[in-house]
Formats: sequence, C-alpha cells, structure tokens
Amino acid sequence: MLKTLRKHIGCHLKEQQRHRARLVSKDGRCNIEFGNVEEQSRIAFLADIWTTILDLKWRYKMTIFISAFLGSWFLFGLLWYAVAYLHNDLPEFSPSINHTPCVENINGLTSSFLFSLETQVTIGYGFRCVTEHCGTAIFLLVCQSILGVIINSFMCGAILAKISRPKKRGKTITFSKNAVISKRGGKLCFLIRVANLRKSLLIGSHIYGKLLKTTVTPEGETIILDQVNIDFVVDAGNENLFFVSPLTIYHIIDKNSPFFEMTAETILQQDFELVVFLDGTVEATSATCQVRTSYIPEEVFWGYRFVPIVSKTKEGKYRVDFSNFSKTVAVETPHCAFCLYNERDAKSRIKKGYDNPGFYLSEVNETSETKM
Repeated sequence: MLKTLRKHIGCHLKEQQRHRARLVSKDGRCNIEFGNVEEQSRIAFLADIWTTILDLKWRYKMTIFISAFLGSWFLFGLLWYAVAYLHNDLPEFSPSINHTPCVENINGLTSSFLFSLETQVTIGYGFRCVTEHCGTAIFLLVCQSILGVIINSFMCGAILAKISRPKKRGKTITFSKNAVISKRGGKLCFLIRVANLRKSLLIGSHIYGKLLKTTVTPEGETIILDQVNIDFVVDAGNENLFFVSPLTIYHIIDKNSPFFEMTAETILQQDFELVVFLDGTVEATSATCQVRTSYIPEEVFWGYRFVPIVSKTKEGKYRVDFSNFSKTVAVETPHCAFCLYNERDAKSRIKKGYDNPGFYLSEVNETSETKM
C-alpha cells in the first residue's frame, strides 16, 4: 500500500515538473526568466522608454499616468507659489492697493496648485490669470503649457497604443486543447485545429511550428531548448490561409519528421514541446499579429481524429459548433509511422511484382512408351 502511494505521488510530481518546465503556455505567454543582466543592458530599457511603457501591466501604467499629471501639477504649483512669494504677492506681505501681482488671486499654496491645474489642462476659469508686468510668470506659463502638451501626447498615446495592440486580436484566435495523430490522405499526420472567433479575416496568414527538446551533440555538448522546424499545412498550403472557418492543420510524419521514430507506446515517454505559431495581418488595423500555443506529449492523442464541427443549415448558412471544437474520436491508426511505410512498401511490391534473375525454366519433353 505504501509503495503504491509513493509511486502515485512520484508520478504526480513528475507531471507537475513537466508542466512547470513548459516554455510557452497554452495562451501564448513565455515562461522564461532573465538573470544576471548587466546594468548597461538595463539602461537600454530606459533608452527605449516607449516600448517599456507599452509592455507594462495596466496597474503600473495607470500609476505612471496619474503620477505624471499630479506630479507636474504639484511641481508647477510650487513654482507659482515661489513666484508669488518672491514678488510679494501673498496676503501676508500686505501688498498696497496699487501693487500689481504676477498672478491675480493667488493667496497661498492651495490657490497656486489650482492655478497650475487650470493652466496645464487649459480650463481657464478667468478668476486667476497672469499679468503682463511679470516676465518670470510669463516664461513659467509658456514652459508649463509646452510640458503639459508633451505629457498629454505621450500618456494618451501610450494608453491608445496599449488598447490597440495587435496581441489583443490574438485573443480571438483559438487552438484546440489537444493535438491528435491519425491517418489523413493515406499518410500518418500530426493534426491541430485552429479557429478565428471573429468574422474579420487575418490577411496573409502563415502557420508553422518549432519542436523544442534537449539534444546532445556528437561532441558531447548538451543543448537545452534545441529548436527543430515543423512544417504545418492545410490542403491548400500553409500560406494565405482562408481563415473564415476553423481549419485543421497537419504535419506529415515522414522519414524527415522528428516524430517518425515515435510510437503510440513511447510518445508519452518523450520530452518535447511543440510550439505552434500563427502570423497574420489584422484586417481592420493592418497591424501584424502573432498567436502562439504549445503541446506537450500528454496533450497528443495517438489514434484519434477531431469531430466535424461545420454543418449547413436549412436556410443555407454554414454553422460552426464550437462545443465540439476540441473533441476527438478514436480511429484505426498504425502504432508507428515506420509500420505504415513498411505496409505501403509491401503492398506496392505485391502490385508491381519482381523478376528473379536466377530463376531458369527448362523444358522437359515427355514421351509415353508402353511396354507389352
């Protein structure tokens, strides 16, 4: 009983470790961490401040957005207070009746902050205003107006670019949860289903894959995350996909395929991750979009095919049933690609036939003699 429990726990831990070792999650996020990055490289993130701002999460972006406006308002509020203080415009200096202040109706720090806010966002209530007798105030007004325009343009542009990023379009592209291996067109294929949830198309779509695994070179070098190209096609090719309905893409498992030596019994013992990429141009914005997902051995079903999901209604419309999008059914499938090719070769030999050059036919003359 104890041994069985240990075995069950060990298998569970192995599955968890394999799950944690996944490089690309099902929704396309990369599970990678950078360590010991040089300080010079970190400064490069500040040099490319626009991309850094766009890559920030929304909570950090909104914090910067609010801090930028509040900080600039408060900073210029202090400067306006300093101008009024140095020009003796504040009530504690008891200015004379003929005294002309730099800014009308600034009585303290609060009113200075309100004037700074009104100036930068161009509210213009008309109660507080700059007079023409103070060059310092005019110069400060020009500086705040220019800086306010820069902050408004940068922050509003960053939020608009964040909202309209093409990666959000990728959320409406979905892949099947599992991949299957079965025969298609008389060949053993690795099949995946992909669908576009919007009616707008992806222009110039192209799909391909990368098989990630650990390999050891003949020189003894261990390469982690070694990449092998995997070609995926549909019946019409792998470029310029007509992505109006769900497509079943497939990779032919031939002698050049890394899946050729795998079998139905050994595929779960393999250590690989297949990352699938779909590139295309968003029809509405003309921005390039890339969608990613990945499959590990536990998510590959050998001897299954996908359930049909496209049907035609009585009204003549085509209907897609997404409840069966990832459903599979068992089908008769060879347990390895090598066996399928051997079977096909044997059948082709039987059909064609072969001559034996060592075979010799000798004619025998038979005579019938009857002895009495």
